[in-house]
Amino acid sequence: MTGNPLLTAALAAVERGWHVFPLLPGSKRPALHAAATCPRTGPCTTGHRGWEQRATLDPDIVRRTWSHGPYGIGLATGPSGLVVVDLDTPKPGTTPPAEWADERATDGADVLAALCELHGRPYPAGTYTVATPSGGTHLYFTAPMGVALRNTAGQRGSGLGWLIDTRAGGGYVVAAGSNLAGRRYDVVHDADPAPLPDWVTRLLTPPPRPVTPVFRLDHRTSATRPAYVDAALRNETANVADATEGTRNWTLTRAARALGRFVANGKLSRAEVESALKGAAERAGLTAREANATITNALNWSIAHNPAGDAA
Repeated sequence: MTGNPLLTAALAAVERGWHVFPLLPGSKRPALHAAATCPRTGPCTTGHRGWEQRATLDPDIVRRTWSHGPYGIGLATGPSGLVVVDLDTPKPGTTPPAEWADERATDGADVLAALCELHGRPYPAGTYTVATPSGGTHLYFTAPMGVALRNTAGQRGSGLGWLIDTRAGGGYVVAAGSNLAGRRYDVVHDADPAPLPDWVTRLLTPPPRPVTPVFRLDHRTSATRPAYVDAALRNETANVADATEGTRNWTLTRAARALGRFVANGKLSRAEVESALKGAAERAGLTAREANATITNALNWSIAHNPAGDAA
C-alpha cells in the first residue's frame, strides 16, 4: 500500500480496466490544459476532448501523475466500456415535475425504482455502486455490445427521467476515492459492474436517424464547375455522415480541410460547404455546436494555406 490514498484509488480503477485522468483538486473539472496536444491533429482546437484522449490505463503514468498532487480521479466511461447511471438528489427548494410528483418520487433513486416497477424489473442493486458527496449514487454497468450510447441528462427532459443522468460514450464520472468540498466519493457496493439491463438500454438507445440525402447539389452552380469538384463534395460529405464514434471530429476536420481548397480557389462557395458538412456531422451524431466549431476552424486553416483564384 502507498501513503497516497488518491494514487491507491486511481491504481485500483486501472486494475479494473478503467481509463483515468486527473481532475483539479477538490473539483469535477479535468486538470488538463484546454490546449492540450491531440495525437491526431496537433493543438486540440477541433472539438476533441483532451481528457478523453489522455485517459490512461498505464500504471506508470498514474503513479507519476498522482505523485505530483492531490488530483481527483476522472474516469472516462466510453473507453472503459461503462455506462454509469447517476442518481442525484434535488437542490433545496426543487419540486419534482408533475409526472414524478404523482409517483411520490423525491430523488433519482425513487425515479429509478418507479421505472423498474413500470417495466416489471427488479431494482439493479447488485452492481458496483459509489455514493457521491451530494447524497446521490453512481451505479456502474458494462456497456452493451453494438449499441453506441451517449450521455443523457434527466433535468433537460431526456434520458431516463428526473434527477437521473447517464454517462457513456463521450462522458466521465468522478471515481471513488476522490474528494469534493472535503467529502469523498465512496464505494458502497464493491462488485463487478453488471451488464446494463436490456430495458434500460432500450430507453437510452437513440432513435435511428432517417435515411435521407445528406445534402442536395445546387445544380445552378454545379453545372458551371468541374465534375471532380461535385464528386469531392459528395464523397467528403458521405465520409463525415458515415463516421463512427471516436473518428467523427477528425473525419469532419479532414473533410473541411480538403474542401477548403475549393473554397480558396473559388470552385465552391463557403456557404455550400458549411451547409453540406453541418448536415453530415449532425447525421453522424455530433451536436451543432461541435460541428460548427470544427468546420469553422478547419475551413479557416485550409483557406489560409491554399492558393486562391487563378493561382490555384
